[in-house]
Amino acid sequence: MLEPLQSGIGRHALADVILLGAIAGAVGFWVVSYGLSYGAESLSHGLLPGLVGAALIGAPLVSGALAGAVATALLIAIAARDERIGFEVATAVAVTAMLGLGALLALAPSTPQRLAELLFGDPLSVTNGDIALAAGLALVGGAILVVLQRPFAALVFDPVGTPALGVAPGAVRTALALLLAAVVCVAVQSLGSLLALAAIVAPPLAVRRHVHSTAQAVGAGAAVGALAGIVGIYASFKLDMAAGAAVALALCAAAAVGSASPARRREPRRARAG
Repeated sequence: MLEPLQSGIGRHALADVILLGAIAGAVGFWVVSYGLSYGAESLSHGLLPGLVGAALIGAPLVSGALAGAVATALLIAIAARDERIGFEVATAVAVTAMLGLGALLALAPSTPQRLAELLFGDPLSVTNGDIALAAGLALVGGAILVVLQRPFAALVFDPVGTPALGVAPGAVRTALALLLAAVVCVAVQSLGSLLALAAIVAPPLAVRRHVHSTAQAVGAGAAVGALAGIVGIYASFKLDMAAGAAVALALCAAAAVGSASPARRREPRRARAG
């Protein structure tokens, strides 16, 4: 049980997946509630050219992920301007084009041999800088979730009456989209562009039948994300598996178990005596 803790690589990997799993699982509840799972998948896949470009020039992967996210968003916006295409088709075309471009760039002779890491991630290769970035995202993202919990909930459960409560729907959606983009850009460094989605979608699927409030859902999602990260790293050490794939499998297993388990029933409140 102490094996991953006895090496700096194992300790770094555990710290990184715990931080990323917690913030991704917490944000994931709102992503799933708003129906943004497809958008999160599209964003994570569209980052590949930026990641490959960053690897080519030796820049931080997070900067390449951010550039890829901006380029993908611009392509979707341009294609969606044609009413005959529509937003969903525009998203599919733009993301497919970006994923294909990233694969072509990765096959260039000058590209470092890191395609598998860019696609599937490698938590065992994280640095102190990566951990600091994940910690900053967890702190800032957690604070945003606390501050915007009521606006997020109002827009999910009563989108028509939200303006009457003094909540600007456009601003709330923008805040969530920016937070999602930040989580994806940081998560791809450890889990890759193909597996980062699991950290966002799996935790809320695991807990949704067992919670009775948004606060419980956000907290439970964070706990499941962090715990699945720990299980994945231990599985990687014990079973000699790729760390990124092991973490993703642990997240998917948590989602499957949580979805198959009997739903938690709310106990009725006892009537007050007298």
